[in-house]
Amino acid sequence: MALVSCRQLRVAFGGPLLLDDAGLQLERGERVGLLGRNGEGKSTLLKIVAGALRPDSGEVAFESGIRVSRVGQELPEEVAGTTLEVVASGGHHTTTEEHHAARLCSLLHLDPAQSFATLSGGQKRRALLGRALVSEPDVLLLDEPTNHLDLDHIAQLESMLQRFEGSILFVTHDRAFLQRVATRILELDRGRLTSWACDYETYLQRRDDLLASEEKEWVNLDRKLAQEEEWIRRGIKARRTRNEGRVRALQRLRAERAARRERVGQVRFAMAEAERSTAKVVEARGVTFGYGEEAPVVRDFSAVIQRGDKVGIIGPNGCGKTTLLNLLLGRLEPGEGSVKHGARLDIAWFDQLREQLDPDATVAWSVSGGNDFVALGDERRHIYAYLKDFLFSEERARQPVSSLSGGERSRLLLARLFTRPANVLVLDEPTNDLDTDTLELLEARLVEYAGTVLVVSHDRAFLDNLCTSSIVFEGNGAFREYVGGYSDWQRVVRRREEESAASGPGARKSGGRKSASARPAANAGPTAGGGAAGETTAPDARRRLSFRERQEWTELPGRIEALEHELHEIERRLSDPAFFQADPEAIRATTQRAREIPDEIERAFERWGELDARA
Repeated sequence: MALVSCRQLRVAFGGPLLLDDAGLQLERGERVGLLGRNGEGKSTLLKIVAGALRPDSGEVAFESGIRVSRVGQELPEEVAGTTLEVVASGGHHTTTEEHHAARLCSLLHLDPAQSFATLSGGQKRRALLGRALVSEPDVLLLDEPTNHLDLDHIAQLESMLQRFEGSILFVTHDRAFLQRVATRILELDRGRLTSWACDYETYLQRRDDLLASEEKEWVNLDRKLAQEEEWIRRGIKARRTRNEGRVRALQRLRAERAARRERVGQVRFAMAEAERSTAKVVEARGVTFGYGEEAPVVRDFSAVIQRGDKVGIIGPNGCGKTTLLNLLLGRLEPGEGSVKHGARLDIAWFDQLREQLDPDATVAWSVSGGNDFVALGDERRHIYAYLKDFLFSEERARQPVSSLSGGERSRLLLARLFTRPANVLVLDEPTNDLDTDTLELLEARLVEYAGTVLVVSHDRAFLDNLCTSSIVFEGNGAFREYVGGYSDWQRVVRRREEESAASGPGARKSGGRKSASARPAANAGPTAGGGAAGETTAPDARRRLSFRERQEWTELPGRIEALEHELHEIERRLSDPAFFQADPEAIRATTQRAREIPDEIERAFERWGELDARA
């Protein structure tokens, strides 16, 4: 028998059914990722399984004696006490559980004596996870567990869940987390649950095939319905006797068409872009900043950010990422060093804590300020039509912000952000609570965006798909720039560790990947020094270049330049809305090529650095 069995669940809150005869079985040891659009009812389903909400109809059955724990999406405000007391409150206050609570605090890197109210968002989420785990539940329900967690703690959570011996049903927007943790995918779509016995990447392929098949079936149904409607109209006009069986078949077609639930439309992002900035957006040289007598939060940081760069800022919570953003954009003055800005900068911010939203204001007022229209460049859109692009119905647009889910609030803030003409976008944790479809569309729009993007995020897939470079916290106030996104940075770290291990004790550490400022010139030749900037080679690698290697070394800068030119041309094509009206195969091939080129450029840089160090 399954640990949890849900049969014919039906739930509605005044609109379409969130759960429409939905069924679910959760077997022992499974880790099931629950996917679906914002507002589809994922959190509602978790509450039903946890017993916190009763369905309108249907039943939930449990194997005898099992324990169920849930960590909700929203951080509770009413929780009081120390961290240890909060973690221990999830159990039955036995001596064994109290020891287990103390051990969980240690495993989750929490101070047991610290007041829960003073914890950061990420620390509170870890404490609530500890509270759910202290009773050693058979079933663990997690709603957006990676929200507010930094990359180190996400990796730690992945490891804990992979070792967890019970069953897990979890909702997440983090695609990398989903790929690593889920053993099965459960999709909630238009009230129905569909099980996919595969990992996330395989699910994406199979779902696309299913949706294409469904679309084809509906097109055929609509064509047949139109033909039958035309037949019955002609029959009435000609006063001929009608075939009653065919009439009944037509009635069944009409009923089937009426019962069809269309998929929720996709979010459509249209940005009000400002006048182009100068080519150089920000130049930081030797920037150091600290608060009072404390050690510097940012130490000796230098970087140049050009127009069109998409820069990710990576580091643990509390390391100073927001401080660095404020320094780069002039909200803080550096204690040492300088920050110079280009001309014509129009900056728009996406606030991590959603403090810019008035909970008592309506959705429409939050975007338009009471106006009936919003301006998007030279275009004016009615506020309700504009909000419909972000999946807010007219009825929903009249409701207060306080009634929105976390994902809906994120969409609302994006809707407001994109009405403001800007050539620099600053996004502080923009991916929290967004469903995966919306995330992918946001990524695509930001890649096409001609302006500059600075983004703080712990979403590894988002960073990989968007960023042209990453600024990474490396301890003691030091931030360092790397080419590419999260996975590119991780490859450099692994290579550096491997080279350090291979060189043995006392060997110099590899300096890692070149930043954009260390690129080879197109006419690069032999260098005066012994190697490329930031690269160190082991003694056995310092042999002379062969004729073929020297030829490769000479040609690589031109190859890199050609690849960058190709990428620029593809990005120009992708920024043209008319391009997406072309053949789907051509669109897919071009988009795939846009993903491949950065990796080819990076490999070419690494190869050039290796050869240049020996030249």
